[in-house]
Amino acid sequence: MTVFGTNTRVDLPVDEIPKFWYNIVPDLPEPCPPPLNPITKAPAGLEDLWFFPKGLIMQEVSTERFIQIPDEVREIFIKMSRPTPLFRAKRLEDHLKTPAEIYYKYEGISPLGSHKGNTAIAQAFYNKREGVERLCTETGAGQWGTALALACAFFDMKCTVFMTRASHDQKPYRRTLMELYGAEVHASPSTNTEFGRKLRAEMPNHPGSLGVAISEAIETVKNDPHSKYSLGSVTNFVLLHQTVIGQEARKQMELIDKKPDYVIGCVGGGSNYAGLCYPFIYDKLNKKCDAEFICVEPKAVPSFTRGVYTYDYGDTAGMTPLFPMYTVGHNFVTPPIHAGGLRYHGKAPTMSVLVKNKRITPVAVGQREVFDAGRMFAQCEGIVPAPESAHAICTVIDLARQCKERNEKKILLFNLSGHGLLDLGGYGEYLDGRLVNNSEPKELSLNDLPYNARI
Repeated sequence: MTVFGTNTRVDLPVDEIPKFWYNIVPDLPEPCPPPLNPITKAPAGLEDLWFFPKGLIMQEVSTERFIQIPDEVREIFIKMSRPTPLFRAKRLEDHLKTPAEIYYKYEGISPLGSHKGNTAIAQAFYNKREGVERLCTETGAGQWGTALALACAFFDMKCTVFMTRASHDQKPYRRTLMELYGAEVHASPSTNTEFGRKLRAEMPNHPGSLGVAISEAIETVKNDPHSKYSLGSVTNFVLLHQTVIGQEARKQMELIDKKPDYVIGCVGGGSNYAGLCYPFIYDKLNKKCDAEFICVEPKAVPSFTRGVYTYDYGDTAGMTPLFPMYTVGHNFVTPPIHAGGLRYHGKAPTMSVLVKNKRITPVAVGQREVFDAGRMFAQCEGIVPAPESAHAICTVIDLARQCKERNEKKILLFNLSGHGLLDLGGYGEYLDGRLVNNSEPKELSLNDLPYNARI
């Protein structure tokens, strides 16, 4: 352990990298409904999840609370800078003149710049073990595509990435980084798939979405027996892979004798926030902490705050099983916000159960206030946050100001899930006054849901 200054940075030795992933499924307040075959509406079987390797399907359906992390994966975690540091945002506290203490787990220290390597390495490992030669995936802002590209390079596999067109155009250096790691990258909707060509014919300027990119990736896998699909969020196995974040943060908070009153994170599909909060939810169940849990989504894609909890496709073309989720509809055309990783129409099934049961409170924020928060954080702490992570910072600042008004000394913990050094185009628009706020959409896509029953 290393603690610098007045608890301003807390590091763990490499032998403190967690040895097990935490699976929240057996601890949910009610059972998580199973995915369904879209034709029969029966619970999905292994054949319905054909695009994943069996090792990951077994984790997806597992009710085992703790799942051992392979030694090969932990060894690569060391390369990816695990364990990551915990920082206290003392200068931000002073700027806000708040009695609150603000701490953040910084995943941007990874060579990839985000938390996404925690699951990319694991997924590449399990696919390689089953003889898969290529992984196909979608990516929004590019953090996930970057992580999978490098993971595939580590395991000598090919990688094909469909990047949402809005982010592809906004963040050219993300594409460059993926290609540098060896990936083949296509702006989605693309001309490489039947579904992509159909959308481009109908809407030539389609900004793309994660749902569309997922459809293109799965169609590609369907046509290649040597390929499998890899997903960066939403599924149970992805969320449990990310729980190394919260397990480390828990030890780091214990080292400085602190317990969080609030645990905050941004949500697109839900992986980075689950990674931080699920171990603390486990502690709350065991009466070891009494934190409140807040997830932050963009007003432009308000799945939790305005969507419905029902079954929906995981992709736009309807190629996946039906998943139980809060959704704005798989046909929702997501606005081209700079937080590309949050432009997904649905939320993770396990997190949806927790929101439904009021164990996690969702809030939504607008793009301009997100960039206001990102600038304040950068000027106080020196780290330029990814626009996704700045959603969490926006809510942390609001809570810190409330603590000031009430003179409450609360402890706030959030996940700074990635840096924004490849998002400077968005910050440039913000500084130049050209940033579009992308407030709440007038209409969602709830009239064409594939399954009318609410959960």
